[in-house]
Amino acid sequence: MLSKYIVSFFAFAMMSSGALAQEQTASAEPAPASVPAEENILHLDLSTGGRVTIELYPAAAPNHVERIKTLTRQGFYDGIIFHRVIEGFMAQTGDPTGTGTGGSELPDLKAEFHAFPHLRGVVSMARAQGDDSANSQFFIVFYPRFALDKKYTVFGRVTAGMQYADAINRGEPPASPSRILQASIAADGKAPPVAGAFSPVPEKEISVDDLNAPINP
Repeated sequence: MLSKYIVSFFAFAMMSSGALAQEQTASAEPAPASVPAEENILHLDLSTGGRVTIELYPAAAPNHVERIKTLTRQGFYDGIIFHRVIEGFMAQTGDPTGTGTGGSELPDLKAEFHAFPHLRGVVSMARAQGDDSANSQFFIVFYPRFALDKKYTVFGRVTAGMQYADAINRGEPPASPSRILQASIAADGKAPPVAGAFSPVPEKEISVDDLNAPINP
């Protein structure tokens, strides 16, 4: 009888040590690396004189944020103009043709509408008539426009440099359009263009009778 208890105790000890070893091995494994905050920071260096910093919202619009980051890293936005800029409303860009009808070669995105409102400084995707037609164009909101909520996908908001967005030349299209000199993701460590590359454009005020004009890409 005694030998049976000894064998049982020995087996229990072996099982316990094995479990402990597994636990130690598991605890020794490195935790998944978290995404650095800089990975979701978009910089737009504008011809209006400085850098606009935008915090991206991957939790709210993961596919749209990924699209913006992909195109940014491809250099897609570098040199593109703001082709539709309405005083008291928004500044729209992201069309390589500068006409408002172009986009990237990537497929259109399925809408990711959510509850975040179109406040001043919000950055949202432009689209055509269909909900799932956003591609590369986006707009920066000058003044709150809650009528756009849950109709256009908000993917970020300006956190610094809004004065350079405010200075974007108005017009549909502007007579002398402002442009994105360089777009970059903060994690990539790109410096702004040299000071001489910035060429501030004097703002031209344009009277707009209907601020409820739809956003069209």
